[in-house]
Amino acid sequence: MSRFSEWFHRTFDDWAFRSFIGPAQTDGAVQGCDEAAREQWKRDLENRKRYTREQRERKRAEREARQTGIN
Repeated sequence: MSRFSEWFHRTFDDWAFRSFIGPAQTDGAVQGCDEAAREQWKRDLENRKRYTREQRERKRAEREARQTGIN
């Protein structure tokens, strides 16, 4: 490989990985933030979990409605 291509891959492959794939883990992801940012992150996470629970409940209710309508 040429020096340019080695430099290019060292620089941009790592950048592409971090940008497109994201971090390998999320433990301590907000550790370096201030208190307000951590609290907002926690609220956002809880809202996402709540939304997922609501969607599961909605789908379960639809499934039960279909099953009772068939029987």
